[in-house]
Amino acid sequence: MAVVIVAAVYFATARWGLRLAFVNPSATPVWPPTGIALAALLVLGYRVWPGILLGAFLANLLTAGSVAGSIGIGVVGAYLVNRFAHGRKAFERAQDVLKFAVLAGIASTTVSATIGVTSLSLTGFASWAKYVPIWVTWWLGDAGGALVVTPLLVLWSARSRWEWRGARLEAAAVLLSLFVVGEVVFGGFLPAQSKHLPLEFLCIPFLIWVAFRFGARAAATAVFLLSGISIHGTLHGVGPFATGSANVSLLILQAFMGVNTVMALLLAAVVAERRRTEERLKNLAISDSVTGLANHRRFIEVMEQEIKRSQRTDRTFVLLLFDLDRLKQINDRYGHVVGTRALVRLAEVLRARCRDIDTPARIGGDEFAVVLLETEKTAGRQIADRIAERLAASREDPPLSVSMGMAVYPEDGQTVEALVQAADAALYDMKHRRRSLPQAAFQQSPTLDQMAHWAQYLVEIKEMERRLRRPS
Repeated sequence: MAVVIVAAVYFATARWGLRLAFVNPSATPVWPPTGIALAALLVLGYRVWPGILLGAFLANLLTAGSVAGSIGIGVVGAYLVNRFAHGRKAFERAQDVLKFAVLAGIASTTVSATIGVTSLSLTGFASWAKYVPIWVTWWLGDAGGALVVTPLLVLWSARSRWEWRGARLEAAAVLLSLFVVGEVVFGGFLPAQSKHLPLEFLCIPFLIWVAFRFGARAAATAVFLLSGISIHGTLHGVGPFATGSANVSLLILQAFMGVNTVMALLLAAVVAERRRTEERLKNLAISDSVTGLANHRRFIEVMEQEIKRSQRTDRTFVLLLFDLDRLKQINDRYGHVVGTRALVRLAEVLRARCRDIDTPARIGGDEFAVVLLETEKTAGRQIADRIAERLAASREDPPLSVSMGMAVYPEDGQTVEALVQAADAALYDMKHRRRSLPQAAFQQSPTLDQMAHWAQYLVEIKEMERRLRRPS
């Protein structure tokens, strides 16, 4: 089905493009099929080449063009872009945009123009005396199609959100402004004596605006919109590029649009790279490099934000502190690689048992914390128990256990320091009780809930000690 669709679209756009062939029936300064063929091969793969071949064959039945040249530009261009410019991802980095412009806009189109015009001249369908103007027309037509149409189709085929960034009104305003300016410059809205003034530079700020604010997809769309407006106006003899020759006018226009396309895509790629770098730096600044959880800095930020929010909403939240037991013994017995893996195992359990709105963090060494938003004391205790149970149920050696402490806002404190201190005191109280568990179990009268927790932890500790004493 894809092959048939590619063939139909290629043939339809080819018939429209051939209506603009002025120097030779097979050479036109506007040739969208090049961009369609290249985009189809980049997005759908080389399996759709029969569709390009069929569309080119049907289109060339109307003229004396070269099927080899038509299929060659697509295959050669797609191979070069895939090999050297990351294929469909060619518009994500500035250096790949440049590679795409050189490989698809210059190299592959040179191959196509040379094969096509040479075959026309050898078969007598073109005069050798007109080889150069026909070749330039063919080349710029292919280059315009590759640079204007291919990015539009490739970027819109990707499953990614439009980069609105919360500015839909701004996006609509800039596209509408570009349309109005395009119509003023190329649509004949100016007085007759001003129709050929060099006002094309008025369009450039809007292309820069789109590329800077909304990314490569919006930039490719804006360029395509401006290209349609400018071609229509130039063909009707208005605009800064309208001359006595329609072919020369369109060639100058194609060169202008090609340069602006590369400029807009380059700017969009540079801005996107900068945003990705800023995001990576931000993640590095607020995340732990070993576990990937939030680090101490981020933990403090979340606590401060949640205290302010809870003061407004009058809702409680819970702070859980965890201390990984016997980490030093694990490092001494198994090595630091296994010790690091133990930290990662606990981090994985915290992620699995937390909601998306919660914040698990590693706040230092073997100490971890979880901020449970909009959570009551009972629910917080249940989550803490599930975390301990999940960690103890792991079959990976060595067995792990944690000591826990909990604090509830505002019951146990109304500042970050007070909450951390309360949770830390509860944690070390648990450590003390666990160290004296055999005596405490007989000398006191604990509740059923305490007995169940103590028994579970006793089994974990005994099992871990037995494994640690076992020879490696």
